[in-house]
Amino acid sequence: MKNIFIDLRQDLSASLVVFFVALPLCLGIALASGAPLFSGIIAGIIGGIVVGYLSGSTLGVSGPAAGLAVLVLGYITTLGGSFETFLLAVVLAGMIQLAAGFLRLGTIAYYFPSSVIKGMLSGIGLLIIIKQIPHAVGYDANFKDDFDIEQIGDSALEILSYITPNAVIITLISMLILILWDGSFGKKHKILKAVPGPLVAVVTGMVLSNFLYLEENHLVQIPVAESLGGFFGQFSFPNFSQITNPDIYAIALVIAVVASLETLLCVEATDKLDPQKRVTPTNRELKAQGIGNIVSGLIGGLPITQVVVRSTANIEFGAKSKASAISHGFLLLISAIAIPSLLNMIPLATLACVLLVVGYKLAKPQIFKKVYAEGFEQFVPFVTTIAGMLIFDLLKGVGIGMAVAMAFILYHNFRNACSHVKEVEGANHKHKITLSEEVSFLNKGKILQILNEIPSDSKAVIDGSKSTSIHPDVIEIISNFQIGAKARNISLEIKGINLNQN
Repeated sequence: MKNIFIDLRQDLSASLVVFFVALPLCLGIALASGAPLFSGIIAGIIGGIVVGYLSGSTLGVSGPAAGLAVLVLGYITTLGGSFETFLLAVVLAGMIQLAAGFLRLGTIAYYFPSSVIKGMLSGIGLLIIIKQIPHAVGYDANFKDDFDIEQIGDSALEILSYITPNAVIITLISMLILILWDGSFGKKHKILKAVPGPLVAVVTGMVLSNFLYLEENHLVQIPVAESLGGFFGQFSFPNFSQITNPDIYAIALVIAVVASLETLLCVEATDKLDPQKRVTPTNRELKAQGIGNIVSGLIGGLPITQVVVRSTANIEFGAKSKASAISHGFLLLISAIAIPSLLNMIPLATLACVLLVVGYKLAKPQIFKKVYAEGFEQFVPFVTTIAGMLIFDLLKGVGIGMAVAMAFILYHNFRNACSHVKEVEGANHKHKITLSEEVSFLNKGKILQILNEIPSDSKAVIDGSKSTSIHPDVIEIISNFQIGAKARNISLEIKGINLNQN
C-alpha cells in the first residue's frame, strides 16, 4: 500500500510537469496546423485520458504531434479550408489504425529505413521553422502549402515591411528563456529544472503582453464559455456529408500511416528510456491510438500520436505508471474549462518560439553531421527525403526517400548475389561461383552476367550448398547454362542445387 501512494505522489508530480509542457505545445501545434487552437487542447485531453487509459505503454504520453502539423495544415487547405471535413478524415484514420492493430501490424515501422525516418523528421522541423517565422515577427499571414524559393523570398520581403516591434521583443525574450532553460544554465540550477522552460516562456509572454500592446490577432483566441453548456458548444463535429469524397480516404490513409509510424518510433524510444526497460505491446498501442483518433475526430480534436517531448519529460520527472499521462489529460480539461481567459493572454509569438525550438531539435545541424558520418548510403536518402518534402510535400518527400533507399538495396542485391573466384590451372581456368544465402529474382541479372563471362574450354563450379533459398528464375538460368556449357566445352560441376525443383 505504501508503494502505491509513493508511486501516486510521483505520478501526480510528473503529470503536473507534463501538463505545463503540453499546454503550450497543444496550442502551438494547433497554430502550426492552421486549425482552431481549441482543437489542440481537445487532442491533448483525449491523448491523456482516453489513449493513456487504453495504451499498454507505462510512461508514454500521447497528444497532438508537431510531426503532423505541416500535414494537417496542407490537408485542411486541400479540403477548401473546411476543418469539419478534415475531422472526418481523422475519424477514418483512427479506424484504419484500429484495424491495423487487430491485423497485428505493430511492427510495420521496422520496415522503413531509418535514414528516411530521420529525413522525414528533419524535413518537418524545417517546415515548422518556416511556418512560424511570420508569427514570431508579428506578421499574421501564412505561407502557402507548397514551398518554393521565389515565394519564400517574396514573403520574406513582405514580412520585413510588416514587422510588429512588440511581437519581436516578446519573441526575443521568450527565445532567450527557452535557450537558457534548455542549456547549461538550466542544468546547473536544480530549482530551474523543476519548472519547464515552455511554461516560464508562456507566463513571461503573458506578463509582457500586458505592458507591450498587442492586437487580438497576435494573441491566443480560445472562445470563453459563460457556462458548462457553452464550453461543450465549442466542440466541432465531422462533416459526414463528405463521406463519399474520395480525397477523404486518401488523406485518412496518409494520416493513419504517418501517425502510426511516429507513434511506433516514439514507443521504441520511450521503452529504451524506461528505467525498468518495460516493453510496450505495439499492436495494443495501435488500437489505443486508433480509438483516440476516432474520439478526437468526433469532437473536434487534432490527430493524436504518442509524442517524444512529453514522454521524455514524463520519464525525467519520475513517473512510475500511466496514472501520470491520464492525470495530465484531466489537468488540461480543467484548465480549458476554468481559465480560458487566462490562456487568451498568451502571445502567438511565444507559442511560435516553442515551435521554433521543437523544429530546431528535429532539424539541428548535429543530426545532419551524424547521418553524414554514417556513410553515403544513409545520407543520400536522408537528404532526398528532406528535399522532396520542401519542394513538394511530406508524402512525396518520403516516397522519394524510400525510392532512393530501395535503389541502394537493389544495388546491393545485384552485387552480392554470389562470390566469383577465378583460379588458373595450367592452360585452363577454373571459375568457382558461390551463391549467397538468400538468392532472389533480383539477383538473376548479376548471376547471368557472371555465367556469360565464363570463357569456353574452362572449368566451372556453381556452389549453392550455403543457400537456404534460391528463386526459380535463378534455377532456370543455371539449368540453361548447364545445357549450353556442353556446346562451349565447359566442364561444369553443380553443388547443393536441385535443378529439378523448377
